Amino acid sequence: MRAAVEGLGSPYSLADLLPGVFREDPFTVRLTAGWDEVVAPVVSTLDCLDAYVDPRLTPPDVLAWLAERLGTPLDENWPLTRRRAATEGALTAHRTGGTVEGVRRQLALATGGTVELVDSGGVFTSQTPGTAFPADLPETAVLRLTMTGHTADTGDAEDTGDDGPGAVDLEALTRQCMPAHVPYRTEVIRR
Repeated sequence: MRAAVEGLGSPYSLADLLPGVFREDPFTVRLTAGWDEVVAPVVSTLDCLDAYVDPRLTPPDVLAWLAERLGTPLDENWPLTRRRAATEGALTAHRTGGTVEGVRRQLALATGGTVELVDSGGVFTSQTPGTAFPADLPETAVLRLTMTGHTADTGDAEDTGDDGPGAVDLEALTRQCMPAHVPYRTEVIRR
């Protein structure tokens, strides 16, 4: 939670901005010193604004706000380094969402594993509803997730990194990443 910083002073004294006649008045100097203390957090925030909007530097409690503004859902169970990486790559994720590279990137980031996506690339169209797919056309994309040094139960991948554990609902995440019209099969390989 953001709060006042004890002893934080302002680098810009309001008394220094007053005309000379007011700078010589002790009451006015004390009054503006009180205002300096009230304004100091605002000045400090504005001076450090670039650190608040940089996902690599922003305080953890501001990171969720920043990710929300960038349209990136963060799992609060993820380690801090993974949440920072997801926020930093938000614009790229929006641009590549639904593509092979975008799916690979999102799943690798969320699980910490290595992702291989084999897409058939095949296209079949028909003007007749209910037409069966040709036998030689692969109709399913295969998503292989290799987990090294990870454990999983009932389809969830769990990260055991230095930042603490964070479970991932692999099926829900895959449904979110994959285009709705593409059938897929998920294979999890544990090493």
